[in-house]
Amino acid sequence: MSPIERVRAFFAEKQSDLTIIEMDDDTSTAQLAARALGTGVGQIAKSILFKTKQSEYVMVISAGDVRVDTRAMKALVGSKVRMATGDEVEEMTGYTIGGVCPFALPHPISIYLDESLKRYEVTYAAAGTSNTAVPATFTQLQDVTGGIPCMVTLPPE
Repeated sequence: MSPIERVRAFFAEKQSDLTIIEMDDDTSTAQLAARALGTGVGQIAKSILFKTKQSEYVMVISAGDVRVDTRAMKALVGSKVRMATGDEVEEMTGYTIGGVCPFALPHPISIYLDESLKRYEVTYAAAGTSNTAVPATFTQLQDVTGGIPCMVTLPPE
């Protein structure tokens, strides 16, 4: 099953009305996705996988124009964290960097939704590939992922 088919099946299973936008343009970075969608970079929901000292993985979804504060992450999860490697990302999420999303994950991963996303009525998450987007509100993301609201980012520059 392709990544897009996995995400569609996940949405159907969750009885979600979220839809996937497929584009010809590359959306593998927040800047490229914003350009392709005609939005600001902040409206792109970045999915970032971290690994804790205890070898557990957590995912943070944040606005595209902010950086995750690793000290805030340590306070949140009770352990020092580092960004997962490309191989770890693919193994744990089933997606390659540029298409990582919080949907249809093959392994249980705690998902944290950074409140930086709340600045926007709608944000755009990837859907498993580097040319897809899923428009969603913060509440829709929370409902479909079971994500835990948090504040672990530094303000936009």
